[in-house]
Amino acid sequence: MARLGTSSEAEAIAQGSCWQLQHPLNAYSRPQGPGLATQVAAGRRLRVLEIAAGGRLRVRLLEDGYPCWLDRSALASQGRPAAPAQLPQLQRATIAQRLEQVLRFAQAAMLQPNVYLWGGSLGPDFDCSGLIQTSFAAAGIWLPRDAYLQERFCQPVALRPGVTSLLQVGDLIFFGTPQRCTHVGLHLGGGRYLHSSGREHGRNGLGLDDLNPRNQDPVASHYRQELRGAGRVMHSHDGSPLPP
Repeated sequence: MARLGTSSEAEAIAQGSCWQLQHPLNAYSRPQGPGLATQVAAGRRLRVLEIAAGGRLRVRLLEDGYPCWLDRSALASQGRPAAPAQLPQLQRATIAQRLEQVLRFAQAAMLQPNVYLWGGSLGPDFDCSGLIQTSFAAAGIWLPRDAYLQERFCQPVALRPGVTSLLQVGDLIFFGTPQRCTHVGLHLGGGRYLHSSGREHGRNGLGLDDLNPRNQDPVASHYRQELRGAGRVMHSHDGSPLPP
């Protein structure tokens, strides 16, 4: 277990400084309270944006531009100062060659005992977009963190239930309301998709569903009714923040 940071080490963290994690950390959605936003893997880099009075730091994760809050003492004990890394800018041809790795990671994750975890991105417990981001990151491809950001990031692909001819393996399928994307799955082929869904309308973890209108499974039916469309990953994220 990593040692706890001393008060002097925590105080040495400066606004604008860059850090690299040596151990994974939980990140939060607000300066106080539980509110898990995401989990940050060892090796990732971040920039300190704001030092709050309550002992947390507002940071931006440098691989995907994601803003969140970290406990100041945790960063002091589990991170080290580092220069920002230059991310490779991957284009579609390279991404297509790596999709087998993406699918292999996601399918292996499904075989592990797991439950749905809001904010989960380290495994074995994931939320929907955490599974997608981590599966692509396992192949060296960075995507935005949240489902609605992933939808904006992708090139749209026309899709409706029962008509999946334009979908390719490795495309992302998006669900939600007409106003906003709230869920994402990874297309495996033939309208079948792997996703991490919650307890109320899902499988409380990773599972397979499909877009076939004849499939009357309650989970598949629920998400089919919320289908928004699909998207194709054409390039990797450059680390810049995306608009809210």
